[in-house]
Amino acid sequence: MQIFFRILLAIYMAHLLSDFIFQPASLVEQKRRGKFSAYLLHGLIHYVTSILLVGFFVRASAGSFRTYLVLLLLTAIHLLLDATKIRLSARDVLRNDALTYASDQLIHFFTIVFAAWLLTPGMALAQLFAFAGLSRAAQTKWFAVPIVYIGVVFGGGYLIRDLTRGMAESIKNQSPAESGEELQNAGLYIGWLERFLVVTALLLHSPATVGLILTAKSIARYPEFKSKRFAEYFLIGTLLSIAVALLGGIVLAKLLFGSVQLA
Repeated sequence: MQIFFRILLAIYMAHLLSDFIFQPASLVEQKRRGKFSAYLLHGLIHYVTSILLVGFFVRASAGSFRTYLVLLLLTAIHLLLDATKIRLSARDVLRNDALTYASDQLIHFFTIVFAAWLLTPGMALAQLFAFAGLSRAAQTKWFAVPIVYIGVVFGGGYLIRDLTRGMAESIKNQSPAESGEELQNAGLYIGWLERFLVVTALLLHSPATVGLILTAKSIARYPEFKSKRFAEYFLIGTLLSIAVALLGGIVLAKLLFGSVQLA
């Protein structure tokens, strides 16, 4: 079970890295245009990252042909899911919203769990339902730190952008001089730093820092609050961002320290 959990975390970290950090917007746009080279590059990044992380954290798997085969299959499924999502969205079968995003990530996670099970020798399928209890193990709990940080900082950013896309489009229609896409991107990048600082503040037992972050962000954006639409967009986006970061910080603090100190 310990090996299964380490493999699972390694593959999931590779997924987060290849989707949110190693995949620039230009590559996503090329995939939307149906360019095979873009899918090939993304698949190569996903495959190599998975091999490196699994081989590093579970060294015995590095010399196994089964590892390379399973991860190759996982990469192929990953690309198939990406292509299916893009095509269905282009045909308006799927909406480009938070529900689609969350569903897509959940399907990816289930494929990763299955791949980790295939790479764990002698593990019965029924044992998959008992692996969560191992997250408190000393050898793996620190491994969860980058998982939570990447998921909260980057994955949370794209989720919030999808949730507030309608409001951003409304602001764009009211103020054509300000591109809604630029507005969303600015909020995305600020949110990355914001969530990183909030999670870190909770781990350092300094919840008061969260208030300082909110104050600084509000002061910087104060001139734009003359627009009621923008003020609503800012407030909803900020609260969603803080909520995601708090949830991630609480989960991580509970995992690492066994308790959460909010004072």
